[in-house]
Amino acid sequence: MKTEEKDNKKNHTEEKEPKTLKKSSYLKKKKTKKNILNGIAYVQSTFNNTIISIADTSGNVVSWASAGQKGFKGSRKSTPYAAQVAADAAAAKALECGMKYLSVEVKGPGSGRETALRALQARGFKIISIKDTT
Repeated sequence: MKTEEKDNKKNHTEEKEPKTLKKSSYLKKKKTKKNILNGIAYVQSTFNNTIISIADTSGNVVSWASAGQKGFKGSRKSTPYAAQVAADAAAAKALECGMKYLSVEVKGPGSGRETALRALQARGFKIISIKDTT
């Protein structure tokens, strides 16, 4: 009799259906398109990497990219070409938000400073000012 109860318990647990997630818990929110005209581009260029962050005038980061994020490894991250690719990627995201005018703050001694500026300008941004905050 005890063995029958154990068998029933085993069968009972096997018949349970797996728990399912609620649909709302795994759906992503749809991002809204922001219309921002003016922004600030922060270019941090070190000896090892170049990081570009583009923010609105109140300081909220709209887009960012770095040479390492774009797939460059090791000493290739510090090249001017890697800085250009990173700046181009950050600029593409910022253009989607409607940004047109940038003031640029450059920091650091790296080789990607000027190349990142040229890439931002080539993407169609009107550069209002350039400030060196090293």
